Amino acid sequence: MTTTAPLHVQLYEEMIRRIRTGTWQQGDKVPSEKSLIAEFGTSRGPVRQALAALRAEGMIVGGRGTPPRVQRTAPVQSFDTFMSFTEWARELGFTPGQRVIEASRRPATERIATELRIPPDSPIVEIIRVRTLDGKPAMLERSLYPYEIGRHLLSADLDGGSIYQALAAAGVVPVRARHVIDAIAAHPLEVEQLGIAPGSPLLRVRRLATNEFGAVIETADDRYLPSMTNFAVENSAEHRIPLTRQAVAGPFLSPTDSPAQSASDQQPQEHA
Repeated sequence: MTTTAPLHVQLYEEMIRRIRTGTWQQGDKVPSEKSLIAEFGTSRGPVRQALAALRAEGMIVGGRGTPPRVQRTAPVQSFDTFMSFTEWARELGFTPGQRVIEASRRPATERIATELRIPPDSPIVEIIRVRTLDGKPAMLERSLYPYEIGRHLLSADLDGGSIYQALAAAGVVPVRARHVIDAIAAHPLEVEQLGIAPGSPLLRVRRLATNEFGAVIETADDRYLPSMTNFAVENSAEHRIPLTRQAVAGPFLSPTDSPAQSASDQQPQEHA
């Protein structure tokens, strides 16, 4: 538990860890307040606050005469730290995986060239992968790179390794990223690779990553199953910029795309 956080927050973090890792399984009865008080050596107040927070998030259900039980929810993915898909999955007790659908060189369209800040028709590298949690499809990931950066990936083991680790070995390191989050309907590739019905809702995260000099090194389009993940963006009074509403076409949007609902300008969340 985080010793600098308030006691009820520490209890909440420990309880949610138990749910995420399967120590408390879906459908299990949550230990009684009395047993939690005894286990953690605390009073009733912090325990009730922690349980109330879990109940508000839908992590547990019941209460007020009905014994609370663990309720399965999609794992939360935060954008406030630089954490890979693999690290995030393992931290929550899942086994991460990936499968390459395509790794190819092709000319950049006008839109992609604009995003990568390169001339139209310049060569780029496109990587498409399915990412899995415990063997179940969770997300379809599309990543595009200027050729001089992406060429390092064409010979890399992307089924068993990390994209960002392969780039780091070539001296390419992202230090900042902008994320745009919205909801879209599944297209044919997602239908095929994620095993869902046409038009099923997906959470889309578009990412533009830059290096220490501000040069764009990657533009990505990740499409998640809502049942497999959701997102958390934490703000404070000291930092008012990270979360903004965007209602008009921006650099991530093509004429056929829907407007984004929110954008987060933070340290990059690696999906490799």
